[in-house]
Amino acid sequence: MKYLILSDIHGSLQTLQRALAFYADQSCDMLCILGDILNYGPRNGLPEDLNPQGIAETLNRMADQIVAIRGNCDSEVDQMLLQFPILADYTLLVDEGKKLFLTHGHIYNKVNMPKGKIDAVFTGHTHLWELEPMGGTTYCNTGSITFPKGGNPPTLAVYEHGKIAVYTLDGALLKSATL
Repeated sequence: MKYLILSDIHGSLQTLQRALAFYADQSCDMLCILGDILNYGPRNGLPEDLNPQGIAETLNRMADQIVAIRGNCDSEVDQMLLQFPILADYTLLVDEGKKLFLTHGHIYNKVNMPKGKIDAVFTGHTHLWELEPMGGTTYCNTGSITFPKGGNPPTLAVYEHGKIAVYTLDGALLKSATL
């Protein structure tokens, strides 16, 4: 399977639509959303195109292709709009024998890694993309498609056949790693 992994949409329908165009262009099979889907959060500004209802409608049309987890800005009220579960703090995907731990990053992160043998940990939360080996695990922060920080462009990641690649929302490859 080919996974598009992204985080921190924060209510921006326009950036979600750009990410979904990338999803289609890359012929991905599954969209993995690492939280902070509908709400912009008190520390962020308002996105120019804040449209949580539009995001819910768009994502609900592809609910059977989505795995999502809860970010620190997601709530039970958000879950009422979405037709796929979002309230778990993490999920573990196993693909071709590789264990992929998906989480937002406010509980499990680079400093508080999950226990056990995990091949890759994917987070968001900080809005700073990163792809680095950490012991026997590869750590990938997908950054944010709406509010990137540190002068970074909007970013997301693709996982397929043991390879992680971080891209800009415009499709430029920033870095890749093989598990």
